[in-house]
Amino acid sequence: MLTPGQAHDVQGFGPLFRMIADRVHALLADRGYDADAIRAEIAIAGTQAVIPAKKGRRTPALHDRRKYRLRNQIERLFNKLKNWRRVATRYDKSKSSYLGFVSLASALLWLPFVHET
Repeated sequence: MLTPGQAHDVQGFGPLFRMIADRVHALLADRGYDADAIRAEIAIAGTQAVIPAKKGRRTPALHDRRKYRLRNQIERLFNKLKNWRRVATRYDKSKSSYLGFVSLASALLWLPFVHET
């Protein structure tokens, strides 16, 4: 799911989550995804929400801290992807061209883990 660069990621949450909801046991997300509507959609799918509560929330929801630490690996992956200038700045005009290059960069980052020299 590709959203405009200036749009918040929450706008793409619904369609993306519905595509993977039957294959996910726990969803790790940051405080920006702490919304009642998002938590309700995750609960309906029978998935565990590992989302820390926003600081100003009246009734903070609990989350599994051990699982939340795994989110660091996801953040590091996005950091490595953004080292590719073409990914970070979205120079590609078409959606398919951009997503194709993201797929290529992801595969190149993945290769060292599955192939030993």
